[in-house]
Amino acid sequence: MLLSLHLVARWPPAAAVCSPRIRRRISITGPRTLASAARGRTERVSSSSSFDPEAFEAERVLLDAEARASMAAVAAAVSEEGASEEDLKAWKWKIRKRVWDLLEAENIARNPRPVHHRIPNFDGAALAADRLGELDVFEKAGCVKVNPDSPQKQVRFLTLTGGKQLLTPQPRLRTGFFSVLESQALPSGSILEACTSVGAAKHGRPIGLDEKIKVDLIVIGSVAVDPRTGARLGKGEGFAELEYGMLRYMGAIDDNTMIVTSVHDKQLVNDIPVGKLLVHDVPVDIICTPTQVIYTNTKIPKPQGIYWEKLSPEKLGQIRILQELKKRIERETGQLLPTGPSEKLPPIAARNRRRRR
Repeated sequence: MLLSLHLVARWPPAAAVCSPRIRRRISITGPRTLASAARGRTERVSSSSSFDPEAFEAERVLLDAEARASMAAVAAAVSEEGASEEDLKAWKWKIRKRVWDLLEAENIARNPRPVHHRIPNFDGAALAADRLGELDVFEKAGCVKVNPDSPQKQVRFLTLTGGKQLLTPQPRLRTGFFSVLESQALPSGSILEACTSVGAAKHGRPIGLDEKIKVDLIVIGSVAVDPRTGARLGKGEGFAELEYGMLRYMGAIDDNTMIVTSVHDKQLVNDIPVGKLLVHDVPVDIICTPTQVIYTNTKIPKPQGIYWEKLSPEKLGQIRILQELKKRIERETGQLLPTGPSEKLPPIAARNRRRRR
């Protein structure tokens, strides 16, 4: 019988993680001050010998708010432009918005809300995770890579309580790369905490590109997924694709590594045009919902690595581990890698770039 996180603790919490004091700060402080405050907290954490969970969480909440605002602006701009070069982006945002609106309208959405511009948390997320936990591929896996989003908390819990290695990325890869967690290495009574972003950063062992690790299963969050083809849409930032590409470079995964997503049945769609997917879009092999398990038998090719010609210099400038990987490959091959077309910088990245100059 599966040990269920939602039975041993109130999960997810009924209220948002943001404290009233932080909410007041968000409501009265501009984006520039928010980023500066977050940077100051990060510096204090990194300069301290002990991990400061409150500072880490405050930074995560603030930067998450800015990132979602940036994505909302991009979505609105793409929808309004209507230019042919933006068509690939426009149809994705249309589907995402439809799903987000539906989850909110039918009160399927769960905290953090609103679910727009997030991997949406949903009623029954723990049940979907329990179905995932009963999969043969999960039971046999020794190491499972799980995204850090709210609807996959129960998956992370089942991974740790099942005695498996949990590989989870730092949110938006902003402070590092991946963290590895193992239940036997955790302090007594800390598994629930380790299932959160702050807990993973606190208790996890950070790894780099040279880590020799074999990932047996990938669990990925989704906004929408087509059960007929395995085509998937994330929230639009592209981090799942970048994480997948870096794991391919490391030799941690290959074409045979199964990819599973857990979603609500209302997130199943039938209008993701496979012909419009990009080469780096990650398909799924299995879909778990609160009511069913679907094997997609996807024929969509899995990405083979990082597609540098698709990666904008602005996105590259946001992620230190990608910069390290690019320099390493160029040094090993003696050739400069291509870069993708420029894009409008999100506020955080724009300020960081100006500060480095």
